[in-house]
Amino acid sequence: MSKLTRLPVISKFHSYAADAAHAIPGRKPKWMSAQEAVTLINSGDCVAVHQATATPVALLNALCDYGKASNLRDVKLVQLLTFGASRCNSPEMNGILRPNCMFVSTDSRQAVNDGRGDVMPVFLSEVPLLFHKEIVKPRVSLVQVTPADEHGFHSLGPTVDFIRAAIAKSEIVIGQVNKKLPRTFGDALVHESHFDALVEVDHDLPEVKPTPLSDEEKQIGKYIAENLVEDGSTLQTGIGSIPDAVLQQLTNHKDLGVHSEMISDGCVDLFNTGAITNRLKTIERGLIVATFTIGTKKLFNFMNNNPSLIMRVSDFTNNQFVIAQNPKVVAINSCLEIDLVGNVCSDTIGPKVYSGFGGQVDFLRGAASSLDGKGKAILTFLSTTSKGESKIVPFLKPGASVTTTRAHVHYVVTEYGIAQLFGKNYRQRAYALINIAHPNHREALEKAAFERLKCLPSKD
Repeated sequence: MSKLTRLPVISKFHSYAADAAHAIPGRKPKWMSAQEAVTLINSGDCVAVHQATATPVALLNALCDYGKASNLRDVKLVQLLTFGASRCNSPEMNGILRPNCMFVSTDSRQAVNDGRGDVMPVFLSEVPLLFHKEIVKPRVSLVQVTPADEHGFHSLGPTVDFIRAAIAKSEIVIGQVNKKLPRTFGDALVHESHFDALVEVDHDLPEVKPTPLSDEEKQIGKYIAENLVEDGSTLQTGIGSIPDAVLQQLTNHKDLGVHSEMISDGCVDLFNTGAITNRLKTIERGLIVATFTIGTKKLFNFMNNNPSLIMRVSDFTNNQFVIAQNPKVVAINSCLEIDLVGNVCSDTIGPKVYSGFGGQVDFLRGAASSLDGKGKAILTFLSTTSKGESKIVPFLKPGASVTTTRAHVHYVVTEYGIAQLFGKNYRQRAYALINIAHPNHREALEKAAFERLKCLPSKD
């Protein structure tokens, strides 16, 4: 197929929504089977993969079969958080497919840590920039979309993030068309003329069901909801049970807004109770804004054809200057461990890669930079691991990465309270963190703080 002009590449600070109206006159995609479609991929190709709930699993499975049968070599899969793509990352595909991960998921974690895959540290806000600057050059994009409407527009559904930038730069775009994908608006809409091949499937979407909350997680949710979230706040919540615990505690709040990289089932409940109105937001007033979603059918049903929600590209949702314009921004993110001066590790366990930067730093900076001066950048975690080890530590584990620097950290919350670190020196930071550590570890942390700082931690 000949190379055609794709969606125009625009500034990272600009929405792509208007460009989706650009149709290529007289051009239609070819319908074919998944097995036929993946034959358009060659050895050595860079292939961008739609992520999260929208992972095109049928196309990826077909690519695995085709790769083995045709002896493809070194096909690079540019991906973030994939669901159901574990086969692509399995040892049987070594040398055929190689994941290049900008965020590591359960699908790709073992491959990366075994050396069969790569990891690229990058903020979610800057992932589209990799494509715009042609640092990452996909020849093919694999996406999942809804059936086209009467005007020829498909929707990218529950995930937009970087994939529009990938489509704009790809020579070949293959769409997995699934009627069970929720239809969303904004930057999710892509005209059919931008696809080379379409494959029809009828697959249920992967669901991530909320886990039962522990008493400790509920306590963290209560601390944050009662002390750090005001009426009229604009919320961002990351992945995990603790952000879910916060959402459960906000039912009595008023006029909350949502501008987040991700939304989950908890936002549906708050919207339905009237706690979320979005009416006080400055950016996309009246609308829930997200770039991807993780949840269950309850969330997918809520999203489908819902004009109260708009999906935007990640260089918009995660742009700290956009975030900062909303009122009382509250950014709530989780981490794995923090040292006594505030360095945070959220994406590795020692030298082993666990996840990635995602949007944590984007939103912490956006909240901290809020134009109204009322933003709150929050990091939260249970005080101990499942083995009883303290997550507040004298030093990060050997080989651990610093995801969020000590200068970025403002509020830290465990089940034992809230530590406010912004504007505090090392001695004061150690004191505040030790006071929210598990009691079983506080004495050892005090001794370690003295050894590191050559003075006793103190409040003043």
